[in-house]
Formats: sequence, structure tokens, C-alpha cells
Amino acid sequence: MKKLLLLPFSLHSILPCYLQHHKSFSSASLLAKQAKWNSKTNVIITHPTLVVMESCSSMFQLRQIQARMTLTGLITHTFPLSRILAFCALAADAGDICYAHRLFCRIPQPNTFMWNTIIRGYNKARIPVMAFSFFLDMFRRRVPFDPRTFVFSLKACEHFSMAPQGESVHSLARKTGFDSELLVRNGLVHFYAVRGWLNHARGVFDEMSVKDVVTWTTMIDGYAACNCSDVATELFGLMLEGDVEPNEVTLIAVLSACSHKGDLGMGKRIHEIMEKKNVRWGLSLHNALLDMYVKCGCLVAARKVFDRMESRDVFSWTTMVNGYAKCGDLESARRFFEQTPQKNVVCWSAMIAGYSQNDKPKDSLKLFHEMLEEGFVPVEHTLVSVLSACGKLSCFSLGHWIHRYFVDRIRISLSVTLTNAIIDMYAKCGSIDAAAEVFSAMSERNLVSWNSMIAGYAANGRAKQAVEVFDKMRCMGFEPDDITFVSLLTACSHGGLVSQGKEYFDTMERKYGIKPKKEHYACMIDLLGRTGLVEEAYKLIKNMPMQPCEASWGALLSACRKHDNVELATLSASNLLSSDPEDSGVYVLLANIWANERKWGDVRRVRSLMRDKGVKKIPGHSLIEIDGEFKEFLVADESHPQSEEIYRTRTVTASYKLQSGQICLSMKFH
Repeated sequence: MKKLLLLPFSLHSILPCYLQHHKSFSSASLLAKQAKWNSKTNVIITHPTLVVMESCSSMFQLRQIQARMTLTGLITHTFPLSRILAFCALAADAGDICYAHRLFCRIPQPNTFMWNTIIRGYNKARIPVMAFSFFLDMFRRRVPFDPRTFVFSLKACEHFSMAPQGESVHSLARKTGFDSELLVRNGLVHFYAVRGWLNHARGVFDEMSVKDVVTWTTMIDGYAACNCSDVATELFGLMLEGDVEPNEVTLIAVLSACSHKGDLGMGKRIHEIMEKKNVRWGLSLHNALLDMYVKCGCLVAARKVFDRMESRDVFSWTTMVNGYAKCGDLESARRFFEQTPQKNVVCWSAMIAGYSQNDKPKDSLKLFHEMLEEGFVPVEHTLVSVLSACGKLSCFSLGHWIHRYFVDRIRISLSVTLTNAIIDMYAKCGSIDAAAEVFSAMSERNLVSWNSMIAGYAANGRAKQAVEVFDKMRCMGFEPDDITFVSLLTACSHGGLVSQGKEYFDTMERKYGIKPKKEHYACMIDLLGRTGLVEEAYKLIKNMPMQPCEASWGALLSACRKHDNVELATLSASNLLSSDPEDSGVYVLLANIWANERKWGDVRRVRSLMRDKGVKKIPGHSLIEIDGEFKEFLVADESHPQSEEIYRTRTVTASYKLQSGQICLSMKFH
């Protein structure tokens, strides 16, 4: 072998600087988790050393083989040398891209295959800047290209933040005539699709007179990845009309589009195609079909697919957990969760989210504690669900600990979604100032961020601040949605801002094009009722363009009790009981209203009606958190094993408070 040949200045200046800041890339771990080295070749190999070379599994073995080749002179031949280079550059867990680089630099005149190998190697090593530098150097040296050169170079360009590199490769392919090659055209479609430039990708696609399954699949997958599900399924229909048969990857892509779109009809059609055509049913395709049925809400079909699967992974089990949890069948979801052979953090998160989203916050937090005890580190999705549960239970201590420990110490990335969850948790726990502090520190906000802050101020009785946040949101260019106005009208209701509330309600549709829903009417009825405008509130109910909801009648009933309007109270209660005759709260509230008017006969009649219908008043209860566990106590509850001690302590505490109050009163009096 000759001495080390100096490569062009650009390569030698980039490599040391780049590897200095990426030292982990200098060993075999550089290629960890990449596809294994495919040593298949069209050449029939008979030489004993080369046969051994094809089964090489480590750099230690590679160096021994290379030494043997050097002694025998075999290494001076192009093919043996190219196999050595290919192993170093492409072997997944065993290669060494730095060694491949040094070896390449010692080759006097590397051929096109060797250039392609080193470009591909740096792509697999996730160092696209080096891959593209070799492509540029190949161009400067006037080394002949082949179609794979352009494909590997475009692969490197997919990782650059700017477009010029990829466009320059496209331009060069056009000038050299390689853009007519199917392989290159497929590479161009893939490059533009991965970057999200679907118009460019479709332009190349439409120009192609010959398309293979890779062409169609790449374009369909590009649309599906960019949530253009309609176009993806439409393109799949065109593919079926032609003479190109879809493969497993095509079907996975179009099933993904059906999942996003919720198109059960197309999903079933694809399932039928899978049954009729001789398509390989791998685990990934099974999982894609399973996911489609779950996301389209067809759990019966999903269960049939699941039961037929010969092999399953954690994704298969988690999909079923998600499906049952989203439809509210938490018992089945938990059964699948418990049966999952090897749970990962995604599986845990799915079950935790299922409890949180189905109004089972205590179960959600309990499972979260179990997850931590098992040694799993939560991800963003886990924390969002747990913080939601903390907000529902007003569990400030745990929510605050999650914020400080996992975000500030463990350094889980603070995305907009996670920050919104933290704001919502603090606001629902009554710590609105902490919520405002987190909100103010956000470098990026979305509409949910603004809505969370407005809702937080509204729930904590700070109507003025809620209105100020809304005005600032508008100044920042955000358009409100229906959720914004629910929070805003709630703030006006709690703050007694009648005129502002009416103005917001009137301008919803006229200015923002948002048609008021039942929730908005309920907020307005509550606003009018709280401020004593009970008759106006009832008039609004009568003029609603839809059937009044329970919240509207409930708000009117509460207003009637506050302002002693027995007639409307009776009407409101009648409407509420017609929809839910077992709501004990309505009976109790109506009885209290009549009791205030000293209509004892009516009070007895209500209580008699409750007995006849078997309705029992739901006892008041308290909920406290002790060492991560929640203890619930009902009125006159003696079921707790330490109930005597609890009541004795309560009596002592109450007596102490009473004595303290008397002492303070005595001090003030004197």
C-alpha cells in the first residue's frame, strides 16, 4: 500500500474539528442501533480469505484478515480492498467509520463503488456533513458518478436545515442525465417528501413515466407523514388501478393515513386487499392494521386481528390498552396492561393516561407511583397525564415535585405541551401565581397556553387578569377559539362583569365566526343569574337555538336559590330531574329553597319523592394525600381502622381552634 494520500483541504479541515466534538463517534458505538452489514454481493467468492471476510464480525477479526491480505498481496486488488472498506464503513455494531476514513485515504485511486461506500458509511454514522463533503470532493476530482452516488448524497442532504445542498444534487443529476434513472428519481421523491416539500416531490413523481412500488410507496408515505391523509388514500387508489402491486411498506403507509383520517371504510378495504393478495404479513403490518382499527374506534375488529397474531410486541399490547382506555373500558385496558409481557414506558404511560382521561385521577397517580417503583423514568406523555390528574385532585405537592424534579433536575425537555400541563396543574391547585410565572417564562406559546392561563385566572376569581391575558393574546396575533370564550365568560361570571360578558358573547360569531355552543350559553346564564338577572337568564334559556343542557338549568337553579325565585327554581329542578331523576343534589337544593320560604309541605314532598325513587343524598367527603396515597373520608365515616384516633384528634384540634378564637376575641374586646 502507498503512503497516506492527502485528501482535499475541505475534508481534512472538517474531520478533526468535527470528531473532536463528537468523540463517541470514533468507536464501533458510532453505528449502534443501525441496520446490520449486508455483505451480499453478485460476485461468487471462492478465495478462502475472502470467504472468511464475509463472516467477519468485529474490527479485531477485520484487522487480522487485513494483515493476512497484506502478507499475501491480496489487498492490492480492488475487490478485496472494497470488502474491507465496506465492513468498516457499514457494519452496524462492529465497524469503525474513522478506520474506514483512514483506509480510504490510503487508496491511490478509489473507484465509484468505494466513494459510494464511504458516503453511505457517514450517512449510517449520522454525520451527513462528512458524507456530503465526500460527494463534493468526488465531483471536484471528476470521479464518475452512478445512480447510487446521487441516492446516498440526497440521503445526506435530508438532514441539513437548508435546502440548497439537495437542490444542487438535483440540478447536477439533471445536467449529467442521471435524473432519468428510476433509482435517482425515487431518491429525489424521497428527499423532498422527507423534508415536507410535497409539491416538489409530487412534481418529480408526476414527471416519471415509469414508477415502481418504491415510487408509489414513497409518495404515499410522504403524504401520510404530513397528515395529508386524503391525498395519500387517493394516491393509493390510483396505484391499485395501475399494474404496480403494493408491498408491505405501502400498506403500512396507507394504513397510517387511514388512522390519522379515521377512515374505517378504506382501512377495511386495505384489510381485504391484504387477505386477497400475496402480501407478506410481518409484525409491523399487523401492528399498523391493529392501530388503524383502534384509532377508528372498531375494537371488535382490532381484537380479532390481535388474537390472530402469531407474534406480538409491546406496541401490539399497548395499542390494545390505548383502544380500550379511550372507549372508557378501563377494566379491559388494565387486563391487557397486566398481561403485557415486557412493559416499557409507553405502555405504562398509556394506562396512566387512560385513568386520567376517564376521570380516575387517583388510579392514575397510584399507577404512576408503581411505575416509578419499577424503575421507569417517565416521558413527556406520562407527565402530561399525571399533571392533569394532580390538577383534578388539587394535589399541589406532587405536581410541584414533578415540575421541580423531572424538569429542573432530570432535565426532561420542557415542550409547549408539557409547559401547558404544568400551568394547568398549578392553576387548578389554586397556585395561580406559580402558573403565571411558568407562563411568563415560556419562549414559545400556542393557543392552549393562552387558554390555560385565561381559564386559570377565571377559576381563581381573577377576572381582570383573565381579560388582560385575552387582550394580550389578541395583540400577539392569536385568534380565540370556542374554549377561549368558555374561559373568558366564566371569568366574567365569577367577576360580575355583566357588560363585558355580554359583549364577548355577542361578538363571538359576529367578529370571530364562532357559533356559541351549549357551554357558552351556560356561562352566560350563570353570569346573569349570579348578578340577580334571573328573569333575563331564563329568557336566554328559552331563546337558545339548541336544547338547554344540564349546566344551563343547574346555573339557573343555583341563581334562583340565591335570589329566592321559587317559581323558576321549581321549573329548573323539573327539567334537571327529567334528564337525571337520581340526582340527589337537585332534590336537596330544591328542598332548601322551599325551606327558606317555610313551605314545609313541599319540603316533605321532596323528601318523600327521594325515598320513593330510592335516591339517597351523597354524603360530603374529604380527600387528603399522605405519602403519595389518597385517603377519603365521608361524613360520619367510621370504616377507617384508626377512626377513633382520627375523631379524637379532630375534637382536640377543634377545641384548640375554639379556644384560640376566644382568646383573640377577648383580646380585641379589651
